[in-house]
Amino acid sequence: MSFIEKKYLSKIIKIFDNLSLIEDNILHLIKLKDIKKIDDIAKECSSLNKDMNLILKKYYPEVKNIQDKLKVKSIMNFYYDLLDSLTDLVRKAENFQKIDSEYFNTLIKFIKNKDNLIIDKYKPIATQEFTSFYDKKSRENLEKILEFKLKVNSNEYFTFGSLEEEIKKIATINGVKKILFKAPGKEETILFGWVKSIISFIIDDMQDKKLLKDIIKKIKDYLESKNYHVEVNSNNIFTNAELFLE
Repeated sequence: MSFIEKKYLSKIIKIFDNLSLIEDNILHLIKLKDIKKIDDIAKECSSLNKDMNLILKKYYPEVKNIQDKLKVKSIMNFYYDLLDSLTDLVRKAENFQKIDSEYFNTLIKFIKNKDNLIIDKYKPIATQEFTSFYDKKSRENLEKILEFKLKVNSNEYFTFGSLEEEIKKIATINGVKKILFKAPGKEETILFGWVKSIISFIIDDMQDKKLLKDIIKKIKDYLESKNYHVEVNSNNIFTNAELFLE
């Protein structure tokens, strides 16, 4: 192991120690189950996100040993999912001003189960990612996803933008190559008189029904969390949300 690699791996370990402290603070706040603590949770998430970006942008690229990379990536995958869940918590608090107790319990269980999740869930995922990395097409797709994550996981992560930008964010991070917001045509207006916008998208493999179904569900869930009505027809999402139509 080179001097630089050893130095940066040491810095990553120190950051992970700090992430554990942030994680403890978040766990404490979640256990309170108090909607008034959401702003404090968001601030802790911002710190979590900042440290994750530092690892990914500066230190992780210098780690060459596969086993070391695997260990770091497994832990980072856990924190990515934690950050996604906490972002969803903040959004729900903004929209509804009330969170079900069971929602907090699920997050508490997730954090407490960290070590087992890293070993049983995130390490196999990271292993598969590294296996796929040696395939040229898979490597290009992974690099695009990583680049996008680096872009969206900035200090402005919790400054939520327009409805269109949030939908694009969800779509892109889940593998959508292109997303379109369209006005309903004559046929759609007859079928769905309430529809104001239609969302359609393109992925690399349009035959991947499982991925399409997953993307549709995530966008549908997000729109419904904003109290919009949504129906799905084929690969199109019909909604009464007034979107910026491209």
